[in-house]
Parts: sequence; C-alpha cells; structure tokens
Amino acid sequence: MIYEGKAITVKEIEGGIAQLNFDLQGESVNKFNRLTIEELGAAAEALKSQKNLKGLVVTSSKDSFIVGADITEFTELFAGSEEALVANSMKANEVFNAIEDLPFPTVTAINGIALGGGFEMCLSTDYRVMAPKAKVGLPEVKLGIFPGFGGTVRLSRLVGVDNAVEWIAGGTENRADAALKVGAVDAVVEADKLVDAAVAIINQCNEGKLDNLARREEKKGKIKLNAMESMMAFEISKAFVAGKAGKNYPAPVEAIKTMQKHAGMTRDKAIEVEAKGFAKMAKTNVAACLVGLFLNDQALKKKASAWEKEASDVNLAAVLGAGIMGGGVAFQSALKGTPIVMKDINQDGIKLGLSEAKKLLSKRVAKGKMDAGQMGDVLNNITPTLNYGDFKNVDLVVEAVVENPKVKKMVLAELEDNVRPDTIITSNTSTISIDLLAADLKRPENFLGMHFFNPVNMMPLVEIIRGAKTSPEAVATVVSYAKKMGKTPIVVNDCPGFLVNRVLFPYFAGFAGLVRHGADFQTVDKVMEKFGFPMGPAYLLDVVGIDTGHHANEVMAEGFPDRMKADFKSAMDVMYEENRLGQKNGKGFYVYETDAKGKPKKTVDAGVYDLLKPVVAESREFTNEELIERMMIPMCIEIARCLEEGIVDTPAEADMGLIFGIGFPPFRGGACRYMDSVGMAEFVALCDKYDDLGNLYKPTDRMREMAANGESYFG
Repeated sequence: MIYEGKAITVKEIEGGIAQLNFDLQGESVNKFNRLTIEELGAAAEALKSQKNLKGLVVTSSKDSFIVGADITEFTELFAGSEEALVANSMKANEVFNAIEDLPFPTVTAINGIALGGGFEMCLSTDYRVMAPKAKVGLPEVKLGIFPGFGGTVRLSRLVGVDNAVEWIAGGTENRADAALKVGAVDAVVEADKLVDAAVAIINQCNEGKLDNLARREEKKGKIKLNAMESMMAFEISKAFVAGKAGKNYPAPVEAIKTMQKHAGMTRDKAIEVEAKGFAKMAKTNVAACLVGLFLNDQALKKKASAWEKEASDVNLAAVLGAGIMGGGVAFQSALKGTPIVMKDINQDGIKLGLSEAKKLLSKRVAKGKMDAGQMGDVLNNITPTLNYGDFKNVDLVVEAVVENPKVKKMVLAELEDNVRPDTIITSNTSTISIDLLAADLKRPENFLGMHFFNPVNMMPLVEIIRGAKTSPEAVATVVSYAKKMGKTPIVVNDCPGFLVNRVLFPYFAGFAGLVRHGADFQTVDKVMEKFGFPMGPAYLLDVVGIDTGHHANEVMAEGFPDRMKADFKSAMDVMYEENRLGQKNGKGFYVYETDAKGKPKKTVDAGVYDLLKPVVAESREFTNEELIERMMIPMCIEIARCLEEGIVDTPAEADMGLIFGIGFPPFRGGACRYMDSVGMAEFVALCDKYDDLGNLYKPTDRMREMAANGESYFG
C-alpha cells in the first residue's frame, strides 16, 4: 500500500502501475470535502516519492465517480474574506497541480457522475476514459459561482474556447458521446473495462506510441488563438451568454471574462486569475442564495426520506375528476410507474382527462424522450371508469373535483363508502380547509390535502396538508407517493390557502392597492419581472384564471379578514365582473391570441384602462423601489406568520415552497432569505414606512424582536 486514508487509497496494481482510488468512508458518494483534498495532497506526495512507478490510474469505488465539492462547507467558506477565499483556492490547486505534474503518465477511469470538482480532478490527469452511462460537466454556475479547481484553465485549453464556454457558462451535464466528440475524454469503454483501457493508454505512453508530456504541456500552456481570434471568440460568447443568463445571474459571463483574462497565460498564472474570479463570485448575494437553495433542497429530501420510512405502499392509485388537472395527475402517476384509475361522472370528462394524458405523452415522443411503445405502456397504466367498481383495490385516491366545499364534501362521503378502510383519501384543493372537508368523514385520520400545481407535469411542488386528525402514517404514505411521482413534497398544517396561496394572495393584495393608488398594471408587471419573477402579478392572474383567483381571494378574505378583506373594489373584481377570465377565454388584464406554435401570446388592450378607471382612487407616480416594496412586504410578512404559527416547519421549506410553487426568483433564495439579505431591522423599518396602508404591511411582534436582536432566518 502506497497510501491509505479515509477517502483515498493508493496501491500498485500491475507492472509498476499505481491505482489511486476514491472511496469516502461513511458516505454514499465521493465528494471533495476538506479531508479528501488534504488526502489527495498526501497521496500525490507519496506517489511522487515512489521510485519505479510507470503510471497512475485514478478510480472510484462508488457508483458515481465524484459528485463535486462538499457544498455543505460552502456557507462557512464563503463567509470568509475574498483574500481568504483566493488563498484557499490556491492551496487546493496546489494539490491538483501536484497530480498533473507527476513524473509518469496518468489516466482517470470515469465510472459514473463526475461533476464540478470531480471533473476538475479528471482534467488534472493526462487522459480520461469514460463509461457509456457516466456524465461529466462543470455545473458550478447553477450555484452562482464557476469552477475553482483549475476547470476554466484546463478545459478551455483541452476542448477549445467555444466548447469550454458552452460547458462552463451553460453548466451542462454531458453524456459520454458528447464528451468524446469535443475531446473532453479520450475513449468510451464499458464500465468493467475502464481500468484495462487506462492501463493500455499508460503502456502506449511508455512505449512511445502516445506523448503524454506533449498532451500535458498543451493543457498547461496558453490557449492557442491569436489576439484577433481570441477577441472574437470571447466577445461573441460574452454577448450571447449575457443575453441568455440575464443580469441577475453574473457567474456565466464572469466565467468567460476569467477565461479571456487567462487565455495568454501558462497554468500557474492562469489559475491565480481563476482563483480571484471565483472568490469574487463566491462573495455575491446570488451565490449565497443559490447555495442556500441547494442546501434547502437537500434538507427537504432528507425530511421526505424520513417520512418514507413510515409509508405504506401505493401499488394502485385513483383520481376522482378527470379534467385537465385529473388528466395531469393520471399522466404523472402512470409515467412514473404507479397505475391509476381515473374516474369521472360522464364520458366527456374521461375524454378530456385521457386527451390531456395523450397530449403530454405525444410531446415526449416528439422530443425523443420515449417511443410509441413506451407511450402505449404508460396509457395502459391509466384505467378510465364511470363507477367505483375498481376502487376496492385502490391504496390512495386524489380527489380533484370542482373547488367547492359542498360538492367536495358530498363526493368525499360517497368515496369513503366505496374504498377499503385503510385507503388514504386526499383532496387536491388549493384553498379549502382540510379540517372543514374532514368534518363529516368516518375516517378523518386517513384524509389529508395533496395540492398539485398547474400544469402538474411541469410544476415540481406538491403541498401535503395535514389536518388536525390526520395520522402520521397517512402523511408518510402521501409524501412517499408524491416523491414516486417525481415531485418535491412539503408537509404543511391546515389553514385557508395552506402555505403557497396564503402567501401569494397578500402579494396580489399589494398589487390591488397599487392599482387603486394609480400604478399602471403593465409597469408593475415589468418591474416585478425585472425583480426576477417569471411573470408580473397581472399576467400571473390571467394565467391562473381570474375566476380561480377571485374565488381563492374570497376564501382568503374570509379566513384572514383583518388584512386580506379589502374595503374597496379591486382591479381583479372588475375583470371578474366583465367576464375577462384571462388566458382561458382570451381576455383579462391582457388579450391573448394563439401564436404559430399554438401558445397564447399576450398583447395590450387599451380598453382595460377605461374599465379600471372607476377603481383608481388617485393618480400618482411610483418609483420602481416603491413598487417592489409594496408588492414584497405583504408576502414576506405572511411567510413570517406561517412560520410563527407552525403552518410550515422551517424557513428552508417556506422558501422552497415559494420557489417551486410561484416561481419566486431563485437568485434571491426565497422570502426568508430575501428578508435576511435586506436585514430584519431594515425590513421592519420598510414596513413602518407603509404603516398607513393597514394590517397587510404591519410586521409581527416576533419580526420586531428579531430586528432588535439582530436575528435572521438562516443564521
């Protein structure tokens, strides 16, 4: 044994060839934490001191090669100064340089996923061989940073500027064939032949058939472009990527600028430039928010996994109400492998549900994601029915009938009589109290909310709403089913609107107040879109459906009259009365025409301003900052209330609910993270500035306490 640590071992395998193997103890995957980097440095020293070695093969004992850096260490690391970050990067890079400078040929055998630091490890060896099912890439821009272990330097010299820009600025995960095509790897062989292929390359180097030193020098040298070619390649890339990434995500463009800066430098100087650029990005609020999101997502997965241990199996599901929503639920369940019965009271409903599933499947076939045979298999997993005949075998039911408490209660009572006593019944209600719906049920312990967002196939979030009498086993089973459907479940407690709609409607109330005080709805939309939302409030109401929004608003006003019951007629009320229901009937705040691809395209209808005149109480100009403050404060206060009342357990879950549920800007991290970046004392002062606007803008006592104590949601 040449070296033995907790993450890395090095031994001689055959004919003077050593094997450096990654196998991080106590973890399911390899990752570059502090320990692994330290051990890699020690292993490189041990290898360097060996006298008769002829080559090195780098391998992994895990299913994945190395998934990347240990992101749980980022928060503490990024909190340091920019200088400390540069020093840290330079120290880590000494380790990768030591591997690159070993006095014999080196080859990495990539058996599985090699991303971020994992792929940068691969780039530090002379050659790379890759299994057909493995993936490689440098996705750091998704965390608001870019590669910091020499990735921008080595990849740009290995595959050329254009390919390096595409991989690094796009943050793509690349299949074996794509990696081979651009020269990021040298061969693709079956996983069980990787070490043999690596050894064969080393032997060819030692026999003089391959020149590993020339290969190495190319990677350590300058980018082979003259000044004009270099300027053209980088300037065009910067313009294209800036247009695509937008101003809110600076890392992709900064990565290109860094590559441009070090293009004419050799390795050691170039790595210094990369380290400085990396540190600059790591100190941005965008990086803090995106790293926070990643960690929140991990926390959610951990929580869901804990629930899953208590879950019962769902071998057959059912959906009640076969419209677009029911069809979407049936499609998602069947696609992910759980057969589902789809019931409606008439044939037209069944047709609508099946056509929705067929439409979604046909799109997958057209995109090459499945073939016609696979589409048939998924459709065969959906059993349409007009009666309860098949329901005795059903383990879980999703009720998705019209959003009306009387109708839902009637349907649920009938359903309960037609399923087994242990069947879990869920309601896909978006606002109606679960306890209200459970009041007349015989088995309320088996009943809870399962709120999907529209369109079901696109929206990742499912709210699991626990009623006062819901059993933990029922919650666990629904969480497990949601995960099986490929969704992100968040468990919340019952209240009007649950988490997402309860927090969304104060935001709409802020919008209503702005229009009343003379703000132009189009300007509000543009400002909030620039702030980072995928669509502004007026456009969002049109997409959701004005009638749906109006109904939900009434539920919220009844549930929280102190702040959500308006004492004036709103812009949404006008649209509803005028039967301008948004995209569904072609007119709302905007008018909609179908474009060449069959998608609704919005245009301005000047007549809307005449309709709104009676509800505009005054006319005044607003700055963009005022518009943002008046929109965001009610939403943020409501999320604080949800946490204080225990509707949602943690700030991480609250933020992920908003990002997945309403498209809260990811680079801002969620409402709790947004309040943290403003600072709670400053945020409370902002609320007080709008004190005259009533309870919607009144911070909670706990928020004032946090402000006084300098507390934050994510310490």
